[in-house]
Amino acid sequence: MITTVAICVLLLIVLLICGVALPFCFGAALMFMAFTGGVLMKSMLLWDYTQIISTTLLASPLFILAGTYMGGSGIATKLLDFVDSFVGRIRGGLGVVSVISCAIIGAISGSGFTGVAATGPVIIPRMTQQGYPRGYATALVTVSSVLGLLIPPSGIMILYGWQTGTSILACFMATVGPGVLIALLFCVINMIWTRKFDLNLEAPMPVHDRMKLAGKRGVIALPALMMPVIILGGIYGGVFTPTEAAAVAAIYSIPIGLFVYRTMTLKSFYKMTLDSLGSIGAIMAMIVFCLMLSQTFVTLRVPEKIIEVLTGVTDSRVLMLIILNLFLFVVGMIVNDATGMLLCAPILLPLALELGVDAVQFSAIMGVNLAMGGITPPYASILYLGMRVGNCPFNEILKPALVFLIFGYVPVVFLTTFWAPLSTWLPSVMGLM
Repeated sequence: MITTVAICVLLLIVLLICGVALPFCFGAALMFMAFTGGVLMKSMLLWDYTQIISTTLLASPLFILAGTYMGGSGIATKLLDFVDSFVGRIRGGLGVVSVISCAIIGAISGSGFTGVAATGPVIIPRMTQQGYPRGYATALVTVSSVLGLLIPPSGIMILYGWQTGTSILACFMATVGPGVLIALLFCVINMIWTRKFDLNLEAPMPVHDRMKLAGKRGVIALPALMMPVIILGGIYGGVFTPTEAAAVAAIYSIPIGLFVYRTMTLKSFYKMTLDSLGSIGAIMAMIVFCLMLSQTFVTLRVPEKIIEVLTGVTDSRVLMLIILNLFLFVVGMIVNDATGMLLCAPILLPLALELGVDAVQFSAIMGVNLAMGGITPPYASILYLGMRVGNCPFNEILKPALVFLIFGYVPVVFLTTFWAPLSTWLPSVMGLM
């Protein structure tokens, strides 16, 4: 059976590398297991149906819709202008603006793609005009966009909680510590690196004038600033569920774009809706096949076999956790974050529990690893989107992106794995675990 599973995984990897669409990759792997694994697909289809009709899962497509509307409504631009009024005129300040803006947008959309799509077209030209190299500017915005997968509400945390039966609110809070720490490290690296850039900085503005500008932009950005307050306040105040919050976010963006900022027209609204529906359809098809494949592995007791193999190789908890992180990192390199979460969460959670890792802490471990995979080739979907948005070739974006990954991201991965309070303190304080 281990040989059969290994062939199935190899088939999946080959199809992914060949560029086959994700739903067909997992459908082919599932077909292989149906013919060779001895699992009854009729019962698997019934189980999959009971999972797919979950109202919790509905949050994922709704957040995709909300992120699309938010990008076209002007909310991201107004937030960026507001943050820029505080630190935009200091050396390296515009880079800090991009990091903070992506973190705020992540707190609204729950997606890494939204950060690139919404802030990239605005902030990257500003940074290049100020003297930042285009590759550096594009890399900073791109790597900062993964904060959307960590700052709550996070789409992949919804999938993890739904699959494993863990509190979704606890999973949301588990990634706050790692997400904030990554954002701080990115800001520090940016401030150090920009010392060697010849930047065309605007003349320093007196404090009074700066506060006046911030107040003016704050009034303009107030409808945008209210969005995370309404969403997060509603979720943690018990007013509505994450699914309802996603619907509120989508609906809230429409009048803001049409009537407040007037950056959205009925024609663009229609086009954005169609584009979102296409993406949602592809993602839901992928979820159907991915769920069935992961459940097939669980039925065949693959998690128990993995535990047996690893414990046979070493009895060192530290080494096994490092192997677990490397495995998740590799998974993130070949599939997107949602796919990696759906495929690996039910398989690897028993191993994590065996190693003494709490389910909430493991949600953060999976989150930071799979998010990092989104900007690491060969898959690197967020990285490639950043290259298109920033009109930047791969050889220019690669070096700065790797520096941010190695010095800003990897340390947080290890801290999240080996220092549990980073991910469990906040959920514990809030009584979620």
